[in-house]
Amino acid sequence: MNALKPVHGGNLHAAIATYGGEPAGWIDLSAALNPQPYPVPAIPPALWHTLPQPDAAFIAAACAYYGAAKLLPVAGSQAAIQALPRLRPPGRVAVAHPSYGEHGWRWARHGHAVSRHAHTDIDAQAGHVDVLILCNPDNPSGRAYPAASVLRWAEQQAARGGWLLVDEAFADVCPALSVTAHAGYLPGLIVLRSPGKFFGLAGLRLGFVAAEAAILQQLDEELGPWTIPGAVQHIATAALRDGAWQQQARADLAARRARLAALLAANALPHAGCDLFAGGEYAPAAALQQHLATQHIWCRLFSEPAPRFRLGLPADETHWQRLAAALASFRDKDCTT
Repeated sequence: MNALKPVHGGNLHAAIATYGGEPAGWIDLSAALNPQPYPVPAIPPALWHTLPQPDAAFIAAACAYYGAAKLLPVAGSQAAIQALPRLRPPGRVAVAHPSYGEHGWRWARHGHAVSRHAHTDIDAQAGHVDVLILCNPDNPSGRAYPAASVLRWAEQQAARGGWLLVDEAFADVCPALSVTAHAGYLPGLIVLRSPGKFFGLAGLRLGFVAAEAAILQQLDEELGPWTIPGAVQHIATAALRDGAWQQQARADLAARRARLAALLAANALPHAGCDLFAGGEYAPAAALQQHLATQHIWCRLFSEPAPRFRLGLPADETHWQRLAAALASFRDKDCTT
């Protein structure tokens, strides 16, 4: 696979360098985070003065929330995405596309032969490659794979000694899709989870890996000690235990996403996604991003395999109104050209 290094959302400083303004005046919808993040609890000062130790309460809270028998906490799922290709000899890797670009990029960098496949072709790849990779639900398309299909692919991969790597970074808003609970029992099934999106706490740089014990041990040894600061463990434990907040957040995100989808549809724009973002393939996606940027609204742009945009959820009514006005002015401008 010949691919350029992935470009990511959340790069607001790059937008400001081109279009001006101050961070406080921008609406950053490029990273698809919960715009109402979990309220961070007070942090005991002692956590800043000692090396982080494994906290049994933290691990128990994560296992209970994700329904997993065993999890390895990592410094953001990105840490696992970069390390996992080093745990296998070079082989054939199939990646769903479009999807999170770091997966294919990292495996290719470590000498694996990476091929990209349309989501509709993933079933045909299962059992025929050494590693099969998909996001569920997918970022950025929003494509959702039924759990039964994913588990069948895991069994097909296991039969040839292969891996199925499932990135569930957005699965908090659609728990029925998750196969995390099966990862410790099906050989070669590896599931990545990230509280950053749903809890709106990307700054924690925290993720979890569910897999059979041997893979977790290899990954743990590869990543080394002290990966999760004590303060991060403290915050995450509170968030993962707070079922009432989680229930309200899912309802709030569903309502916001419905509003965003309706707004995009009203402006003749695609609105696929999940409850954390909406968008889709759109030939003038670059022009849309540029237009929004002139209004100091930053969206996510994708160029492969076709132009596509993705918008996260506005945080408050002022942001909603600014986005609505910007989209309407783009529609009116497009109609006159």
